[in-house]
Amino acid sequence: MSGRGPVVGGEKENLKFSLDRHREAVLWKLRGLDDEQLRRPMTPSGTNLLGLVKHLAAVEYNWFCETFGRETEPLPFDDDDENADLRVEPHETTADVLAFYERARAASDQVIAELDVEALGTAWSGETVSLRWVLVHMVEETARHAGHVDILRELIDGATGDHQRE
Repeated sequence: MSGRGPVVGGEKENLKFSLDRHREAVLWKLRGLDDEQLRRPMTPSGTNLLGLVKHLAAVEYNWFCETFGRETEPLPFDDDDENADLRVEPHETTADVLAFYERARAASDQVIAELDVEALGTAWSGETVSLRWVLVHMVEETARHAGHVDILRELIDGATGDHQRE
């Protein structure tokens, strides 16, 4: 997905396009890499490409589904380990993590489709938030981590860019 999107579209349509554009950039940056490269710690904290995807899946489920009272699958959050959702466990395959992200995206997309941007939910912090706020937040979150993914990919094999050129 490339381009600027629906430059005269509605608010929700534009926010969803922006979210999808960054989601697709994250996945595009993984293409062509093997499991070792996807799991390779690239920073002193251990950040790796697959861990960032796992984190994005967990936060999508949390912000869109839990906030608006929808069911999720078990999420990898741990009150005693703030980085648990960024760590890919040895038993988790690349396919497992990518499927988790796909399911989180589909569940999030359903919430987005069904609710108005004014719809209110309760965040994990107890705050009341609107779907509009969650959409903006997740565009920010996904774009931030898409940038991390871009840097890690460049460090692995020199590939750069934020989307596939058509």
